[in-house]
Amino acid sequence: MEKASYLLAGLILAHCALSSCSGSSDKSDTDTDSVATVLPSRIPEVKTVVLEPKVFSHEIVSNGKVSAHESADLNFAGSDAIISKIYVKNGDFVRKGQPIASLDRFKLENQLSQNKNDLEKARLELADVLIGQGYDPDKPQSVPADVMKLARLRSGLDQAETVLANTTRDLEQATLVAPFDGVVANLFQKANNRPNSSEPLCRIISSGRMDVEFPVLESELPIIKTGDEVSVGAFASTDTYPGRVTEINPLVDKDGLVKVRAEVSGAKNLFDGMNVKVSLFRAIDKQLVVPKSAVVLRSGKQVIFTLSGDKAMWNYVHTGLENMNECVVLDGLEPGMEVIYDGNVNLAHEAPVKVVAAGN
Repeated sequence: MEKASYLLAGLILAHCALSSCSGSSDKSDTDTDSVATVLPSRIPEVKTVVLEPKVFSHEIVSNGKVSAHESADLNFAGSDAIISKIYVKNGDFVRKGQPIASLDRFKLENQLSQNKNDLEKARLELADVLIGQGYDPDKPQSVPADVMKLARLRSGLDQAETVLANTTRDLEQATLVAPFDGVVANLFQKANNRPNSSEPLCRIISSGRMDVEFPVLESELPIIKTGDEVSVGAFASTDTYPGRVTEINPLVDKDGLVKVRAEVSGAKNLFDGMNVKVSLFRAIDKQLVVPKSAVVLRSGKQVIFTLSGDKAMWNYVHTGLENMNECVVLDGLEPGMEVIYDGNVNLAHEAPVKVVAAGN
C-alpha cells in the first residue's frame, strides 16, 4: 500500500514537470514572434541627383484658334458678263497664277473694240482743235502745256483713254488666278450665272503657313518673349507642328488673360478657324531644377529629402515654375546638395537609406 502511494506521487510529479516544459516552450515562441515584429525592416533604396543650376525649359499649355497667315478674297471686276467656267472646287490646292474661274469674254471684247474706236475719234478731234489754234498736231512738243491740256479736254481724249484702260483691265481680270500657293475655300457660285457682286467668288488660303492665337495668364507674361518656340496640334490628332511667337498683345482682358500670336510652319493639316492645343516653351537659365517626383507633401507643406552621409534629411522648400517632368526650387536648397527623387515617398527625417544607381 505504501509502495503504491509512492508510485502515484512520482507519476504526478512527472506530469507536472512535462506540463512546465511545454508551457515554457510556448512562451518562448511567443516572445520570438514579438521581437520579430518590432525589428526594423530593410533599409530603403533611393536614387539621387546632384543639384546644380541649369537651363529650365518652362512649358505653358493653352488652347488657341488657327487663322490663315495669308488669304485673299477673289472677285470679278464690275462686269455683267456671266461666269463661263470654274476650274477648281473647295479644298483644291492651287499654285500661284493658276486659273480659278473665267467670264464670258464676248461682251468685254466688243466693248474693248468700241473703246478703241472712241479713242481714235478723240485723237482726230484733238488734231482739229490744235490745227484750229495754229499748232501742228504732229509736233505736240511745240504746243504749250496749258493749250494742250485744254485741247485734250475739249476733244474728250482723256476720257477715252480712261474708259479704254478700265475695259482692258476688266478683260485682263475676266480670268481669276491664284495670287499665291494655297487652298480654295468658300466657293459657292456656279458657272453660267452672273457673279454675285455682294460676295467674293472664293477665298484662297495660303498653305503651310498658319497663325495661331492663344491666351496666357498675365502672371506668365514676363517670361514670354517674341521668338519663343511653340508646338501646335489639333485635338483630334497626335501630329504637332513647330512655330514661334510673333506678337504679344500688351493688353490684359477682364479675365486676366493676354493674347499671344504665333506663326506655324508646315501645318498642312491645320485649317482656318480650327481649335488647337498650344504648348509654349521658354528656356530660363541658372535655375535650381529637380524632378517633380522629388517633392513630397508633409502636413500640407512641400518637402524635399536630401542625402547626408547615409541618411535622408528633411528640407522644407518652395517651388515655382514647372513643366511635365521638372520644377524650379525657389528656396530651401543650395547648389551641390544631393536630392532624393526616387524611393522618398515614405521616408522620415534622418532615416537611413541606401543609394542605388539611376538605371536600377
